[in-house]
Amino acid sequence: MNKRIEELLAEDGIYVSTTSGVSMLPMLRDRRDTIVITPACERLKKYDVALYRRGDDYLLHRVVKVLPDSYIICGDNCITLEKGITDAQVIGKLTEVRRGEKTVRLDGFRYGVYCRYIVATFYPRRAFRRVKGAVYSAAKKLFGRKK
Repeated sequence: MNKRIEELLAEDGIYVSTTSGVSMLPMLRDRRDTIVITPACERLKKYDVALYRRGDDYLLHRVVKVLPDSYIICGDNCITLEKGITDAQVIGKLTEVRRGEKTVRLDGFRYGVYCRYIVATFYPRRAFRRVKGAVYSAAKKLFGRKK
């Protein structure tokens, strides 16, 4: 029987796994980085990376805004804000990232600058991706393959 992440965190106080997906690129690389999650013992802060449940899915995304009763969260490589994430949905918090033999410091100056940059550039990145998608769709309609 597979244990849920919540059970492993409750038993061991830590959950270690590789990442899956591209929503947190460039910080977390799909199936290449190892993440260390610990239980969220207190309210999360802006820039924390939360592991939370949405339905049957586990997601690991960054807190971009803390509200009195919820969070606004978004993956570093995403253009959609997830609103209304509650403390009850939050399972844990990212505390360490390992890349081979190297550990990425989540309390260092460079990481702090990265977090602020990712959050500050959310709206320009979203606008750019939407324009890029519209241009791609128009080009495909105009110059698409003929059958």
